[in-house]
Amino acid sequence: MRTLFAALAAAALLAPAAASAQSYPKPQAPGKVQAKPKGPHKTYTVCKKKRHCDFTTIQKAVSKARAGDTIRVHNGVYREAVKVDGKKKRYLRLIGNPRHPEKVLLRARGSMQNGIFVNAANEVTVDGFMARGYKSNGFFFTNLTGYTMNHLIARQTGVYGLYAFNTIGGRMLNSEAYYVNDGAFYIGQTPPQAKPVRTIVRNVEGWGSPLGFSATNMRYVTITKSRFYNNAAGIVPNALDSEKFPPPEENAIVDNDIFWNNFNFHQGRPPFAVREDSTGALVPVGTGVLLLGGRGNRIENNRIHGNYLAGVAAIEGVLLAENPGARSLERNVVRNNQFGLSGTDTNGADLMYDGNGSDNCFSLDGVSSTYPADRSTFAGCAGANAFSKSVQDGMLSFIGENSLKVWSKHPHPAKAGYTPLEVF
Repeated sequence: MRTLFAALAAAALLAPAAASAQSYPKPQAPGKVQAKPKGPHKTYTVCKKKRHCDFTTIQKAVSKARAGDTIRVHNGVYREAVKVDGKKKRYLRLIGNPRHPEKVLLRARGSMQNGIFVNAANEVTVDGFMARGYKSNGFFFTNLTGYTMNHLIARQTGVYGLYAFNTIGGRMLNSEAYYVNDGAFYIGQTPPQAKPVRTIVRNVEGWGSPLGFSATNMRYVTITKSRFYNNAAGIVPNALDSEKFPPPEENAIVDNDIFWNNFNFHQGRPPFAVREDSTGALVPVGTGVLLLGGRGNRIENNRIHGNYLAGVAAIEGVLLAENPGARSLERNVVRNNQFGLSGTDTNGADLMYDGNGSDNCFSLDGVSSTYPADRSTFAGCAGANAFSKSVQDGMLSFIGENSLKVWSKHPHPAKAGYTPLEVF
């Protein structure tokens, strides 16, 4: 089993670049906060008819705009890939239709990689757009300090929906991503900070994808008041050698609805190109939250139900080979969550833990089932935990759709506006 896992993990490390053919900029320190630009600032308009607006493409407006300007995009379909690059575009505001973002549609043509790509431009706001069909990502922000993604929709993008990489601070708000072939949302490679600036993810909805929220080496992020459902796994903070600064640290997953994450995209005809070499392909189908390594993370006050393998699972960061010192689970807290919808929509196991690390706190109040069933790895909330190699090996055997062999499957109670998705 470990040989199989190692082979799959090695393939996963190469997945983002290989699968997307994306030319990512070289990661660099986001640096000091760029100065807020002085006015006066201009507002440009974009629409399909030149006589009604300043520009007919978003990119031409971005190229013309200076730091602090606003670009207002009228309803319509825009077949372009927009790039906002460098500090001369800092504090730029791209405003579509916040109430109906689907009416300002960025539709990929040919091999276009990203709907809107922001690099090294601090405090850019993108608000009120939908991106569909891009080979890499719907909305991609990197190498910067501060950003706002608001009222965005990403559909059927090739790697991630909304993606922040190598950034400090920021906001992902009121957005949706689905039918994405890796992670609907992703924040990764957050630089360590002496005085951390938190990123806020609030009121987002990630579904119909291998991962609702992927988080490789993510730090200082609060995910709250959001919904992750109908994925293979809901939220997955994880540690990989392929990105800098492992492991995930000091994140808060608080007050979310995490349910029905039983989407076996390995079967059927999912509405995206399946990548069996991605991180998403490794996760055990049927998992609400998977903590794969990590330090100081909090999973609290969530409603977690109907995940056929596990509500919350935590395991040593076994994918780390080059950074073995970052593998251990340390000071993570899982408590005050509502599991199983009062017994009407149980998880396979509410909690699953290999006992790795120390000072990990798993509250067992309100928990009806665990893996292992005898709770031997759950040694309280102080000091060393109770590691079990056999339990860890058992958890490793649940890779991908192998988890279906031990699913606790049952009908879900009706939930208005939602339909369970297991095989598309």
